[in-house]
Amino acid sequence: MPASLEVLDGGNRRVVPLTGDRCTLGKAASNDVSVETDATVSRLHAVLERYAAGWAVRDLGSRNGTFINGERIWGERSLRHGDELRIGKTRLLFRGDSADLAAATEAPMLAPELTNRERDVLVALCKPLLSGDAFSEPASVKQIADALVVTKAAVKQHLLRLYDKFHIFEGDEPRRSRLANEAIHRGAVSLADLRDSPRGL
Repeated sequence: MPASLEVLDGGNRRVVPLTGDRCTLGKAASNDVSVETDATVSRLHAVLERYAAGWAVRDLGSRNGTFINGERIWGERSLRHGDELRIGKTRLLFRGDSADLAAATEAPMLAPELTNRERDVLVALCKPLLSGDAFSEPASVKQIADALVVTKAAVKQHLLRLYDKFHIFEGDEPRRSRLANEAIHRGAVSLADLRDSPRGL
């Protein structure tokens, strides 16, 4: 089966097979994947290109950026089966073709072992990345404390341990954003975790 994009545009869902070597994304109707109803998407927003080794995505100088799994990309980025792209408020799920899946033999760096409370803190930290805002920031210490009904001091202690476990050091700013991106990238927090978490998180 060819690779495809599952487009989640507001309440609508459609699957677009990626049959050529290039696929443009944007608001203009002339794009291969057009999202005309999303005012936060640029006319020509991003492009997916097929290489011998698989698919990659590149932002085309859009106003609100292109994100993969909650992280804004600045250059071209290769795509893996299951990656979630976001352009404006529109989400797109990338499904690799059979060749991509067969080639994916190297496992990504695994998440460190976490306590239940550390995992709760990570889910609360990452929860805003699931919002429709064009520039989603991870939750603040206060927001995490309020969601988990604990003190800010307790949250800070958990974050310090998490920075250490994910090897995010003091010079790596902003550390909360780095931690949120690493947690999602390394599978410590899944998109299902964020969708299923209590409303307060």
